[in-house]
Amino acid sequence: MRGITVGTTAEREELLAAAVVEAVEGTSAYAGSVFLRSRDRRSIVLAATCRVPPSLLGGWRLIPVSSPIPVATAYTSGRTVHLADAEETMRRYPQLAVALPYAFGSCSVPVGAGGETFGSLAIIWAASPGGAGLSKAQRRHVRTIANRLGASLAALRTRIGDPVECAPETIPVENPAPSAPAVRVGLFDWDLISGMISVDDEFCTIFGLDPRTFDGQAKTLHASLHPGDLAAFRFGAGEAASGSRTTSRRLRIRDHRYGGDGYRTVELWGRVPEADDAEPRTHLVGAIVDARAGSTALAAVERLRDGLFSLAPDGRVTYANHSALQLLDVSGDELLGRILWDVLPWLSDPDVESRHRSAMIAQAPASFLACPSPDRWLAFSLHPEADGVTGRVVPLGQPPSASTPSASSASSASSTESPTAATPTRLGVMHHVLQLGSALTEAVTTREVCEVVSDQLVPAFGGQQLAIYVVRNKTMHLLFHTGHHEDFLDWLEGAPLHARLPGTEALTSGAPLFIESRQDLSQDYPDIPTGEVSSWVYLPLIASSHPVGICVLGFDTTHQFTERDRGVLTALAGLIGQALERAQLYDSEFAIARGLQQALLPHRLPAIPGIRTVARYLPGTSGMDIGGDWYDVIPTTNGVSLIIGDVQGHSIAAAATMAQLRSAVRSFTAVGHTPGEVMAGVNRTLIDLDSGLLASCCCIHLEPRTHHAQAVTAGHPPPLLRRPDGTTDVLDLDVGPLLGVERASAYPGTRIALPPGSVLALYTDGLVEEPGADIDVGIDRLRASLAHARSDSLDELAGRLLHNARRSSYRADDIALLLTETAYGSGQQGPDGTSEGPCADRPHDSARGPGDDPRSVTFRRE
Repeated sequence: MRGITVGTTAEREELLAAAVVEAVEGTSAYAGSVFLRSRDRRSIVLAATCRVPPSLLGGWRLIPVSSPIPVATAYTSGRTVHLADAEETMRRYPQLAVALPYAFGSCSVPVGAGGETFGSLAIIWAASPGGAGLSKAQRRHVRTIANRLGASLAALRTRIGDPVECAPETIPVENPAPSAPAVRVGLFDWDLISGMISVDDEFCTIFGLDPRTFDGQAKTLHASLHPGDLAAFRFGAGEAASGSRTTSRRLRIRDHRYGGDGYRTVELWGRVPEADDAEPRTHLVGAIVDARAGSTALAAVERLRDGLFSLAPDGRVTYANHSALQLLDVSGDELLGRILWDVLPWLSDPDVESRHRSAMIAQAPASFLACPSPDRWLAFSLHPEADGVTGRVVPLGQPPSASTPSASSASSASSTESPTAATPTRLGVMHHVLQLGSALTEAVTTREVCEVVSDQLVPAFGGQQLAIYVVRNKTMHLLFHTGHHEDFLDWLEGAPLHARLPGTEALTSGAPLFIESRQDLSQDYPDIPTGEVSSWVYLPLIASSHPVGICVLGFDTTHQFTERDRGVLTALAGLIGQALERAQLYDSEFAIARGLQQALLPHRLPAIPGIRTVARYLPGTSGMDIGGDWYDVIPTTNGVSLIIGDVQGHSIAAAATMAQLRSAVRSFTAVGHTPGEVMAGVNRTLIDLDSGLLASCCCIHLEPRTHHAQAVTAGHPPPLLRRPDGTTDVLDLDVGPLLGVERASAYPGTRIALPPGSVLALYTDGLVEEPGADIDVGIDRLRASLAHARSDSLDELAGRLLHNARRSSYRADDIALLLTETAYGSGQQGPDGTSEGPCADRPHDSARGPGDDPRSVTFRRE
């Protein structure tokens, strides 16, 4: 790693290993991992594991920080993500549950110090449905370990260099699960002159001696040896002393477990250290090896007719008895040390790998059937522990029924086929497909699709540049680019589809193009500038059998594309093409729908002497359907009527009803009706329309000369009033029923005072509603914002009130806001010292044309 010495790397590895082991052993978890951020901060990289090999994590060795994965969420949010069981995982992180559909719980916590996050630490445990997961004390324990690790990494960075950032090619630190030793080894140093022997505690244990009372005499050991082996024991020592070579002897020692009547065999290995020819060889050093547990177990297993085998956590075969080798029709040399499903073509099915992964992650037995040949079926069962899996394989007496699940069949691969004849998709490959597919389901616009592709593709494959070109009028046009080379693929802009260029040829042929070096590019396309990029991938985006565009991934250094890389990227190209086509259609329909809604709202607010008005509108982000929010400013003979309303629903019907109600309000107001009469007339109109929709509305008739107003509301959120001294209240109005409920409904009016310089805020519920919170809380929050916001500009004030709504990435409802400011009387001083207050020296917002209307700039998807 750049700027890090070998010593720093080793010290960091020790910190990571200690932290993840402590987190696992101090909780009910059986495995854990630590991820650290990448150099570009776009990904987190697997840096250490405990009791789980990196290969078992599949595609989760490099995770984009935007991924909906608990460890990424913990890193980006700085909060603990605790998932008690598989049900909670499915509910909160469905993408993870789809990719890892196993019964496990997890806890992910951020790792950092001083307000800076370096990565995240995660542990997992076997979980039954309804399990409680970790206790609060255990969660605190994990957070404490993560915080201590963060502090240690920060201290190491201050002292030596940056140990935090991880390159994508970083090899994780592995901490395998402990297993019971099959072999015991005791060490000794025998002085051949004095006869004294120095031994360790394990040596004493093998010989059945007490280390505290052993006198160090070699002859004391004779009592533990079989009488027939005493001569061989002495001869071996003499042979080693004279020949200066390693000697080995099998000895029988008394087995004290059976009262000293039995013996077991051990091996003695000894060697006299090298010495000058003139110096006598006086010491014999070596070891006593007791392999009784392993040899006894091995003998027992070899006697069984059932096939038994052992797998390491990553699926490598560590042992197979003779019966297993016969049933699998493979030799030990071919099988041992290799992945089971890589060696046997008829087991090369994703389901086999999935069963092994399920057994390891859920720590629960798994089983499956397999067919090595048309007339032979085998039944497999897997029994996991943290340090690996014990497998059992037996022949099946008769073929399974059609309903019996099997991992593979002879129709897909036979024992005589080449392993490469039909290579199925591995789970690591499926991870990328599922991950991008899940993320694309939440992307709606073309911009969102491009950002998802960039967030997922670039860090996953280590690229530095990404560009997406789309086809318009049979020519290529840049839609999106990310990376530090601004001129990346400039020559592709405007190129016709028939041009002989890498991008156009990949698109017209429908086949991905992988260019691994500048030499390869120059050889096939001599006229194409290479720039600062060294390797390229051109992915054709095809949807509905027609070309949509091209996705190009660039690498600053020469990159070799493996078969896995090519397979994954080819699969992802189809997903991207479908998502991009869908997004383009959405953008077109969205523009039409929003244009229609914009046409239904006022293009220009009228100029009213003595007052100033500003309107804002933000569409919801939950879908493309247009809503029924509206506002209006209607001049009258003695003042002005301020209207805001909200028709139930988000549809064309809601927008049409909104337009009709707006026309009705204007009609009733124009003939001089009071606000209460206007609301009653509009209520009857809505009922007569028989649309089946309800609506809320607030109508305030303002008289600038008297500084009073008459307010009527039909089930609408109450207006807010900020007085010149800054005090801000929620107006307590007599509330009438919603429009469209009862034909005879009456709407009482409330008279309110509006001192010069007051600001009146009318709004729809989208501005104050939040999921899971009472609307009164949102209204009070808006009141506080209005009270404390600066009033130098009504534009600024409207922007500040919408600030929180704009920051939200999701708005289930549209938002309409209408602000009205009453002018100071003639000769009075406004808050800025001008004679007419804020309205005196600048044009009224209500006098602006459509192009200047501040409302108009918000007609877009936020």
